[in-house]
Amino acid sequence: MKQILKDSVGWGIVLWLIGYGLGIILFFFVPANALGWVIMPIGIVITLWVLFKRISVGSFRRYLTLAIAWTLIAVICDYFFLVKLLKPADGYYKLDVYLYYIITFLLPLLVGTYRIKKKQSLDK
Repeated sequence: MKQILKDSVGWGIVLWLIGYGLGIILFFFVPANALGWVIMPIGIVITLWVLFKRISVGSFRRYLTLAIAWTLIAVICDYFFLVKLLKPADGYYKLDVYLYYIITFLLPLLVGTYRIKKKQSLDK
C-alpha cells in the first residue's frame, strides 16, 4: 500500500511540480501561448523515465491507478495553482492543456500494457 501511495501521489506531485517549475522558468523566455507546447515534450520524456525506471512492473490495475491519480493531481493543482492563483489573462484551458491531461492519463496505461506484455513473454 505504501508503494502504491508513493507511486501514485508522490510521483504525481513530483511530475506536476517539474512542469510547474519549468513553466515558471520558461515564462521569461517563451511566449505564454507556447509554454505548454514547449513543456509537453520535456514532460513526456520525464514521465516515461519515471514509468520505466521508477515504477515496478505490476498489474494493469496499478497502472490505471497511476493514470487516474496523476491526471487528478494535474487537474486539481493546475486549477488551484495556475487558474485561481495566477489568473492568466487569456485563460488557461486550451488545446495544449487538454492534450496534456489526455497524455498524462494515457502514458501509464500504454507503458503498463507494454511492460506487462513484455514480462509475460519473458516468463514463457
